[in-house]
Formats: sequence, C-alpha cells, structure tokens
Amino acid sequence: MNMISNHMPTAELQALDAAHHVHPFSSNADLAKEGSRVITRARGVTLTDSDGNEFLDAMAGLWCVNVGYGRDELADVAARQMRELPYYNTFFKTTHVPVIALSRKIAELAPGDLNHVFYAAGGSEANDTNIRLVRTYWQVKGKPEKNVIISRKNAYHGSTVGSASLGGMPAMHAQGGIPIPNIHHINQPNWWAEGGDMDPEAFGLQRARELEEAILELGEDRVAAFIAEPVQGAGGVIVAPDSYWPEVQRICDKYEILLIADEVICGFGRTGNWFGSQTLNIRPDIMTIAKGLSSGYAPIGGSILSDEVAEVIASTEFNHGYTYSGHPVAAAVALENLRILEEEKIVDHVRDVAAPYLKEKWEAMVDHPLIGEAKIVGMMGSLAMTPHQESRATFAAPKGTVGLIARDRCFANGLVMRHVGDRMIISPPLILTPDQIDTLISRATKALDETHAIAKEQGLLVPA
Repeated sequence: MNMISNHMPTAELQALDAAHHVHPFSSNADLAKEGSRVITRARGVTLTDSDGNEFLDAMAGLWCVNVGYGRDELADVAARQMRELPYYNTFFKTTHVPVIALSRKIAELAPGDLNHVFYAAGGSEANDTNIRLVRTYWQVKGKPEKNVIISRKNAYHGSTVGSASLGGMPAMHAQGGIPIPNIHHINQPNWWAEGGDMDPEAFGLQRARELEEAILELGEDRVAAFIAEPVQGAGGVIVAPDSYWPEVQRICDKYEILLIADEVICGFGRTGNWFGSQTLNIRPDIMTIAKGLSSGYAPIGGSILSDEVAEVIASTEFNHGYTYSGHPVAAAVALENLRILEEEKIVDHVRDVAAPYLKEKWEAMVDHPLIGEAKIVGMMGSLAMTPHQESRATFAAPKGTVGLIARDRCFANGLVMRHVGDRMIISPPLILTPDQIDTLISRATKALDETHAIAKEQGLLVPA
C-alpha cells in the first residue's frame, strides 16, 4: 500500500489542525497563528513535510526512532499480529505469546538480575507504576512509612501527575497541583550552569552527597527510592561529572534505598551499550523503559524489576495495571525492533563507528564563538550557548531567546535540533552514518553561524 501523497494544501491542513487538535507542551493559540509544520513521510533519518521540504531528524522523533524510519519489517509484524490477535489483556490470569516472548528477550538483554517486566503504554505510565511499585514493596516488607521518593531538579520522568511529580521541571510543577506529596527533589549535577568555580569532579561529589543529606534529613526509615536518568535528556542532555554516579550508587547501597534508572531515553543502544546503566556502571533495582523499545513504531513502555523486587511484589496482589499493559501488537513490534537492533548490530555500530565519529565532530564545535560547552554520550549531545565562553555566562535576554533563534535556523537549514533554554540538543537515529554525521555537523554549524549573526544584530550577545 502506498503512502498518501495527494493531501490537502498545507494551509488547509494547518487550519484543520488549529481548529481541532490540542498540541502537547504548546501555547495552542500562538501555534494556531504560526501554523504547525505538517510532516507527511519519513525514511531512514530524513523527514519530509507537506511542502516537500526535507530535514535530517537529529532528534529521532522524540528520542525514540532508534532504527530509523520506514522499516517495513515492523509494519509487517504489526499487520500480522493484528490479524492473528489484535488485542487481549493480561489481567484475569491471562497472557499471550507476544508478551511472553518480549519479556524473555528484555530479561536477556537487561543487565544484572533485572529479569521481570511490568508493562505500560509509555514512559510516563511506567514511572507512575514505579511510584506504586516502590511504595508497595516497602509496605509488603512491613515499612509502610518508607514512602518518600527522591528525584532531581530539572529531571524529566513524564507528564502524568505522578511522573511529572517525580520530574523536576518548574513549568510543569506550576500547573495542576504538582508535585504530589512525598516526592523530594535535590539539585542536578549540571556543572556548566551551577558548578561555579568548583572543579567538575568535586562538584559531582557534592551533588551526589546531597542525596545522602536528604536521606538523613528526611529519615532513612522514610526514604523509599531515588530515581534518575543516567544522562538527563529533556533537561538539556546534562552529563554528570565522572565522580557522580559511583557516589550515588554507594549511598543507595549504604542506606538500602531502591535505585530507579529512568532509561526511557538512554535505553536500547543510545549510549553505545544496550542500557545507559551499563555505560555509567549503575546497578538499578528498577529500570524504566519505553521509546527505543519499539523505536517509536508502537506505544509501549515498562518497568524492569530485579529478582528481589519482583519476589516481594509477587507475594501480594498488586492492584495496578493498564488496559494496554503488554498490548500484543506493541509487544510484537517491540520484539521485532529488538531483533533488528541485535541482528544488524546497531548497538555495535553506535559504540564502534557512529558515536566515536560524532563525538570528535561534536566536541570540535566548542570552537564556535557562540558555544561554551559541547557534551556528548553515545548518540545524545548538547551545546551550551553563551555570550562569554570564559565565564560560562548566561544571556541577559530571557532564557531561550537565543535558543529559539537557533532552533528556527536549524529548520531553515534542513535540520531538526531541539533547544532547551539556550542549550541545543541532539539524539539522532542510531543508524546514522559518518556521511550523515558530516551533514548534521555542517547544517548545525551553518545554523549557529546564522544565529550568531542574528544575535549580534539584535544586541543579544550580552552577558546577564
């Protein structure tokens, strides 16, 4: 079946979109005036819009299209599963073949004794589940008062009420009675923005030890878990100093705090290993997964539990679940996606080819007059923009003013790159070739050159 190419004119599609579609994380009134960009098809690492413009998608959708666009195998598997068993639930003492096969495969790939999966339809739901899981775990162990979960400021763990509470995004906390009780936030390990005159490694230790201070302040008998992304994604691809994670692991072990690694972005090859926890030597008790699990081709997420956590949860009736927990079509697509990642050695390609080449090119961008820091782990990178590199100054203009200009210049140059405040970030498909990396870098550099010229012209190159 061919894709529909004879669509309405772009202006009509935009008008219909504005009339009926409420967009996430948007001021919909402003968006209606501007008009949404209408994406009509995609292949490999390239998106095409309704006017025929092509873009190298350096964000892999929303950090998720790890195997690239247009994989017929995933469509074929979905169609086959829909004909055979389009849906059945996993409640009421019931299961099905796709969810059994996928669970076995995830257990095989996940590190340590992470051998058990509770399914959701995405990462937000999975992190909501984690709140219930850790509180139920301690309740079963006779410690119901052990119900506080510690997270980090500027972390992103989803946008349901529970998962947004776990996250540390101020704009989200300003709406809808968030955070819920018994969620506590400590500072993030963002040396560039918050390290001052400290050595990065000393700063990393200090930020890790805030976890210990919080445990002692709240009471060891009250803290249930610590949740963190191995590399903060939506917060701006924040890479902690090397000293940070070993100290966090030590503290969790010392105080018997469950460690939840939110691998929604880092999982399934993005950091050059199957999981970010392997790259950073983290030993989680629970791991949140989604996005790259199906490369975004079907909505699916989950929580992978250690043997010990699973055993405790198994000893009670866990009164929790979703209509689409372990949906057969999503499970079949995810299983085929994992086969592609494994058989085509895409994780090896990241580790041995794409990531080293991208790192070399990406880190060289620190020489650009607008860039103060270029950080990268595997296939996720960030550029901190600054008007004064030596002092790591922020712009006097409102946060994100220069970032928005840069994002728009990226689109104008055929590149999808996201801005978080005045940081530019990438998370491209894992199949990116060295030639495509060259294209990404040249388009990004041209966009930064244009941004620098515009910022200079508008008097924005002024330190705060």
